[in-house]
Order: sequence, then C-alpha cells, then structure tokens
Amino acid sequence: MAQAIEVSDLDIYYGDFLAVQGVSMAIRPRSVTAFIGPSGCGKSTFLRTLNRMHEVIPGAKVRGTVTIGGQDIYASAVDPVAVRRKIGMVFQRPNPFPTMSIYDNVLAGARLNSRRLSRSEADTIVERSLSGANLWNEVKDRLGKPGMGLSGGQQQRLCIARAIAVSPEVLLMDEPCSALDPISTSAIEDLIHELKKDYTIVIVTHNMQQAARVSDETGFFNLKAAGEPGHLVEFDATEQMFTKPSLPETEAYISGRFG
Repeated sequence: MAQAIEVSDLDIYYGDFLAVQGVSMAIRPRSVTAFIGPSGCGKSTFLRTLNRMHEVIPGAKVRGTVTIGGQDIYASAVDPVAVRRKIGMVFQRPNPFPTMSIYDNVLAGARLNSRRLSRSEADTIVERSLSGANLWNEVKDRLGKPGMGLSGGQQQRLCIARAIAVSPEVLLMDEPCSALDPISTSAIEDLIHELKKDYTIVIVTHNMQQAARVSDETGFFNLKAAGEPGHLVEFDATEQMFTKPSLPETEAYISGRFG
C-alpha cells in the first residue's frame, strides 16, 4: 500500500559537515513528487535519507524526523534493512546484476527478503513485476537471457521491475532517465504515471520539463554558496510552481537565470 511521507526539520550530516538543513515537507500517497535544483544542492542526498541509503557513507547522520506510514524510520528500534524493503530505489544508471538472467534479476530482492519461493510463486512475481514495469511483452520469450543484454531503457525498466517485485510502499528514483535516449525517457515517464496508482513516487531530476510532465508536487532545492548546506526553498503543486512560483529565487531558477 502506498504511504504518505512526513519530513520535519531534517538536517543531514556527513561527519561534522552539514549537507542539507531544515527540510520539512508532506508527500501524499499515490502521487509523484519531483525534486529540482542546481547540482550540489542536496536533492539526491535528501532523497537517500527517505530510505536511509545515505547511511552507507561512514559518518552520515540526521537530526529531525522522517515518518512514513506513521512510523519514524529513524527510531532507535527500526532496522534500516527493513526500511529499504518497504522503500525501493532506482538509480541514475541502470544497474541489472551482470551475471544474472532477466528472470533472476527480477527475483533478486524477493529471494533475499523472503522465504524460499516455489517455482510457481517465482513465476507469478516475475510476470507481475515485469508487467508492472511495462516490460513483460518485450522479454517474456527470453527470460533466461542476461539482463545486461537489454537496451538501456529496457535495463532501467528491469531495475524498476526488480524494485516493485518486493511490493514496496514507496519508490525513490534518482535521475532515472539521465542516461537514456528520448524514446526510452518517454517510456519511463509513461511508466511513472501508471505506477503512481499503486505507489508513492519521489523523483530527482535535472530536467525541469520532465518534472513538469510527471509530477504532482515539486520541491526546489538550492544553496546560498559553495560549502553552505542545501535547503528546500519552495514546495508546491507542480502547476503552481512552474506558472506562478511564490519566491523570486524559484522563478529565477525555473526561468533559467541561474543553475
């Protein structure tokens, strides 16, 4: 089930360095939220705090709260691995496991997270996930072939299938189209529209036109100067953000005067 996300006064540190400061926002379930802003402003760092992926870097820590489905994911009793099972991640470059077939790529997370699957259970998960990623009809006759043999756009959809195979509540996407051609980008954007019926989706993008096309709400991140922490400047409905932003700083970025 898709879940709402509530972030309150979140500061993100790497050691003593404050990377992102004072972020608060509410993300609706079954919606697409896009984060935009210039390079280095902390939007990808913030995205990774939503499933505690930033913690793979030594010294990473947060202050503040992130509540997903009513649970504080940073509470002391919460296992970060359990958080990542519920909150899937799709990265900038497609990353299917190179030694695995298409079939085994889809099942990789499900096999890691659950009891031993019967063949019929595995078949059901593979078909459901590939269908959910709009890839089933393209690969159903070559499931035993290497996932790396697919095109770039197909590989990214395979990674999305792998993410949804474990039935997450939230999907995080960090610039999922930046390495793709325009046709593949269009396919991923169409897929995002379909997936939001079942998932809460949060996407980082450098492409403002993409944010305008796919998202319901948009958050604009920026930083005051090099070495300063990134911060959330404005968060609003995407149509409002791109037609009548509340702050001059947002309007300057969207109009291309900086960034």
